[in-house]
Amino acid sequence: MLLNEIPWTIPLTVRLSNGLTRTFGSVYEALDFLENEWPLRKGERYERAVRTCRRALNRMTPAAVAREAFIAACLEAGMPLVMAAPARKPQGTEPKSILSA
Repeated sequence: MLLNEIPWTIPLTVRLSNGLTRTFGSVYEALDFLENEWPLRKGERYERAVRTCRRALNRMTPAAVAREAFIAACLEAGMPLVMAAPARKPQGTEPKSILSA
């Protein structure tokens, strides 16, 4: 892990313009993508996301704010979030009723 790595509490997965998905787990990963692989180098939300991620890496903005700015930039660029399916409980872990025992 990089020294300036600031992980997000909840990683997010984005569907890229080529149809592939990519998961981002930290402010640094998002900023690296914005600066080096972003499909559109313009847009109000793109510029805000870059600024906000840089501020978060400098401990001037909360990581959660940078995450929200990155999400807004992705939506502006036509790259929607991919929602993960809720985790299923393993079978046999359901609490049993006293009456059914």
